[in-house]
Amino acid sequence: MITYDDFSKLELRVATVTAAERVEGSEKLLKLQLDLGELGSRQIVAGVGKAYTPEDIVNTQIVIVANLEPRTLMGVESNGMLTAARDENEVPVLLRPHRPVPAGSKIN
Repeated sequence: MITYDDFSKLELRVATVTAAERVEGSEKLLKLQLDLGELGSRQIVAGVGKAYTPEDIVNTQIVIVANLEPRTLMGVESNGMLTAARDENEVPVLLRPHRPVPAGSKIN
């Protein structure tokens, strides 16, 4: 269990995926370019490449954790983490807004 104060430190935001490509040498990793509205753009690396192609994700909205420290995965810097559930077969399922909202919208 964590406290509400700990949970409130997470900054969950809606991001629009503007570009996506596979990370060379990985079947699982995708490099995503994101629009976060007034927060600008950023890049994240996500392990969803077995479930989604880059074409599946471009021009869609996803929910990300926007305030994580950068991390390098297979030589590519990631500045955030997308949110996903896993289905009964352990396949990632992206968490997305039900309808479009402005890029950068804060999740409350």
